[in-house]
Amino acid sequence: MTIQIPISEESALQSSPVGQPIAAPFYIGQVLIDPPILQAPMAGFTNYAYRQIVRQYGGVGLQATEMVHATGMAWKHQQKAENPDRLWGVPDEARPLAVQIWDNDPEVMANVARRLVDEYRVSIVDINFGCPVKKVTENAKSGSYLLSVPDRMGQIIERVVEACGTTPVTAKIRLGCSPDKINANRIAQVVENAGASALTVHGRTAADMYRGHANWERIAEIKAYLKRIPLIGNGDIRTPAEVVAAFQRYPVDGVMIARASLGRPWLFHQACCAVRGLPVPPDPDLEHQRECLLQHYDLILKRFGEPKAAILMRKYSCCYAQGMPGAREFRSRVARINNAQEFFEIVERYFPRLSFLDSGDPASDSDENLPGDCHEDSCEIE
Repeated sequence: MTIQIPISEESALQSSPVGQPIAAPFYIGQVLIDPPILQAPMAGFTNYAYRQIVRQYGGVGLQATEMVHATGMAWKHQQKAENPDRLWGVPDEARPLAVQIWDNDPEVMANVARRLVDEYRVSIVDINFGCPVKKVTENAKSGSYLLSVPDRMGQIIERVVEACGTTPVTAKIRLGCSPDKINANRIAQVVENAGASALTVHGRTAADMYRGHANWERIAEIKAYLKRIPLIGNGDIRTPAEVVAAFQRYPVDGVMIARASLGRPWLFHQACCAVRGLPVPPDPDLEHQRECLLQHYDLILKRFGEPKAAILMRKYSCCYAQGMPGAREFRSRVARINNAQEFFEIVERYFPRLSFLDSGDPASDSDENLPGDCHEDSCEIE
């Protein structure tokens, strides 16, 4: 099954411009990021199937895998076991592509990063210093826990940079461990001095988890502390207009989109058009969105088979229906699917259709909340 894109990036770029570009491409090391719009790594979501769907629409300058646990990957290599599912598709898919890794041991991180460069030929190795989930911060002393020990962060980055040679290494952080311990300005200097090629900042602290709003003013402050590497802002970007506003209001080189794209993979293309001063295409109609969901399932099914594909598609399906009339009914049913037959039956019967829009049925309510685990840097340890 192949989706027919209603308005391709190429045709959009050939149309008459409606304004001037508001952001320029930039480089991470020798890797060109064009457009300056990045796809966030999201554990449990940004696998090969999702990346393929996004790639069909275009508009993203850099894609990223789910975060990979370095110790887990090293153990599998020692046991001659199959590589992590989170590296599914990486060797053969289009570039540029970043693989995000996490851990707290500089040597383990360096060894795994070297394998990613040598065996997978990745474009960029990204290090996660932002995950706030307790099993990563408290149990593994990794993720955003390391914001409290900047020297350790520096050691990790230095070793990974050394191991990666000419392949750029980047870091993703939060503002700090808590609102009273914001230290992103200092961390930015540690990251740059250790040899990283770019810094991405999520505008919340670890204690905030995913509550409240991302603080872009704090992200903007960090730019003055960086001398040579680009700054990428992340958090609460949901629309093309918000991408444009981020570039216009704050001194960021790039903008990273996360949760909002999970059920709207065409968002990157829309944002790209907006940034380039081109007409922004509307969302695809509901029938097209339904076909997109079915193609997504087909990719997952071919890789994992049943019933794992059904389990994985529970959360993806909920994202696709987010904010639509009838979404709550669809989500309540699709969250319990166990096989392909149940998935197709529920999509056929309950996935929002145009008829919902005109029905006036009170039950066809709109649910504006994404599933609870749809987070930029939510963590699932392998």
